[in-house]
Amino acid sequence: MLSIEKVTKRYDGHTAVDDLSLVIEPGGVFGLLGPNGAGKTTIIRMVMNIIEPDEGRISIFGEPLSEKMKEKVGYLPEERGMYRKMKVLEHLVFLGEIKGISSSVAHERSRKWLEKVGLSEWRDKTVESLSKGMQQKIQFISTVLHEPQLVILDEPFSGLDPINTEMLKDIITDMKDAGKTVVLSTHMMDQVEKLCGRICLINKGKKILEGGLSDIKMKMSKNVVSIRFSGDRRHLETWPEVEKVVDFGQDLSITLKGGADPNGILRHALDNGRVERFEIGEMSLHDIFIAKVKEKGGEIDEEDVQGR
Repeated sequence: MLSIEKVTKRYDGHTAVDDLSLVIEPGGVFGLLGPNGAGKTTIIRMVMNIIEPDEGRISIFGEPLSEKMKEKVGYLPEERGMYRKMKVLEHLVFLGEIKGISSSVAHERSRKWLEKVGLSEWRDKTVESLSKGMQQKIQFISTVLHEPQLVILDEPFSGLDPINTEMLKDIITDMKDAGKTVVLSTHMMDQVEKLCGRICLINKGKKILEGGLSDIKMKMSKNVVSIRFSGDRRHLETWPEVEKVVDFGQDLSITLKGGADPNGILRHALDNGRVERFEIGEMSLHDIFIAKVKEKGGEIDEEDVQGR
């Protein structure tokens, strides 16, 4: 569906995307994840042929993106753009016609979508009279109105309240079930854990991890405990059954050696300090990302990654 081969993009000496290769197969939801400034939007703009890579090759459906092929792609940019003086329904119909569907079909689909997202009564209002969240829903409708095979969403949850966030997640799930391919780019890790089948984690323009989400979580969470501990942490770091400790500030993520009993590290922690929280189980996607960045010797501003 989408192939990115050894792509690099530089701006004034800064490398925004660094030798990135990525293949997205048809069907399902693919998460392009990373903090603000990681290079996600630059990647998407190159895919959409808004900017050109300095090196490498990008193809969609096996070919370079062309104007004709754009009819098969729906793109929701991070920076929204709408015709604010137009009425909602005429705005959607106009954009639908640009994407190659007839006026009658655009009217029919627009009315159905407005009803689905709870905006039917606003169809004759001007776009500028809508709230930011409403405008975002209108822009999402315009992205999928022509029923594209590939849908690319750049930070789609930005500006949405929890109720509308859940609505959008349900719509994305419906698209996945209908056989569509969705590329979801976001720094909000918690919003994608139940949506994405495959992910690519990016930091400072570099790919740090890629694969099936369930496989990644299984591999990363094996023999992992999370502990909030008050005391000398060296007692935990030097425990013979401990393979690795990642410091997340208040909490520690501890990877135990194969066959180790988690209760052993708990007893040892209680003997050497105060345990405020202790959990056995899978790491969150947020913690996996932070751990992989630190493992590779990188730095990360955790405020730029939401989802813990």
